[in-house]
Amino acid sequence: MIRLARVGARKQPHYRIVVIEKDRARNGRSVEVVGTYNPRTNPASVELKRDRIDYWTSKGAQLSDRVGKLLATPAPAAA
Repeated sequence: MIRLARVGARKQPHYRIVVIEKDRARNGRSVEVVGTYNPRTNPASVELKRDRIDYWTSKGAQLSDRVGKLLATPAPAAA
């Protein structure tokens, strides 16, 4: 499964987007980190390794609801 794992201090959330077995704890040992998400910036910053996400989804990995919404947002154009 590809989902968010929370890191960061109390009341200062920052998330890693990880590939992890569905049965494991939220912050348990992950297979691979495929991105980051910081909701505290304006606008929220999202960094994704889209090629690795495509690879894992081709192997059968499911996206969580939130990660699916983050992927649906268009990638920012390079300035």
